[in-house]
Amino acid sequence: MHLRPFTIVLSGKGGTGKTTVSSLLVRAFIDAGKKPVLAVDADPNANLHEALGVTVRETLGSMREEAFSRQIPPGMNRHDYVRFRFRQALVEAEGFDLVAMGRPEGSGCYCFANDLLAECMKDLEREYPFIVIDSEAGMEHIARGTIGTPDLLLIVSDPGARGLRTIARIRTIATELGLPEEKIRVVFNRFRTRTAPVDTGSDDPIAIIPDDPAVEEADLEALPVSQIPVDSPARTAVSRLVGEIILLAETRSAE
Repeated sequence: MHLRPFTIVLSGKGGTGKTTVSSLLVRAFIDAGKKPVLAVDADPNANLHEALGVTVRETLGSMREEAFSRQIPPGMNRHDYVRFRFRQALVEAEGFDLVAMGRPEGSGCYCFANDLLAECMKDLEREYPFIVIDSEAGMEHIARGTIGTPDLLLIVSDPGARGLRTIARIRTIATELGLPEEKIRVVFNRFRTRTAPVDTGSDDPIAIIPDDPAVEEADLEALPVSQIPVDSPARTAVSRLVGEIILLAETRSAE
């Protein structure tokens, strides 16, 4: 029996390094032998493909619009065509695959399209032990059900006061969407020495990722951040985080 994949969604306000953490998670799962990993770029403004060092030729947003405007090949219904194009939009790489949701364009019956995309995601997920989803702070894809219900929501934040307020806001949105509190955890990224004196909730952060010059250097040189040295502080911290997530997944499987 194939077990359902363990799905991790990362959310947080812009500029906290959410995409960097997402890419390092994908790399750490591969290093831990948990491959292939499915990486999903569900933030219209994110650049997960650049962080992972791959090229995206089209997004699901453009494909979704096309399914309502383009002539479907003979012998194919619209449903089958969307499934076929979904597979074509998948970027295959060493140890992971990537799909970019993009942003919807134009008009159309998006209830139907989102249902199809949700079904395609379910089809696809059977092939992966772990799915890493780089999402947006509003979590529209979770609300619409496109990417299903995550096993773990990681709220990525810097430790500043505004970041900590964002944690509280995202936590509220997530619980209103029906996600249990125990599935919502905080990751402090670019951590230096002191945090703002603001209540972060009842639980400790699941990970503290230190400020890492290697990440900044990769950004400045336009290199894939997921390929920073394996012993760099950020990559080491994310490897520890992946160890904890694997234990959570094993616990879920045993239940």
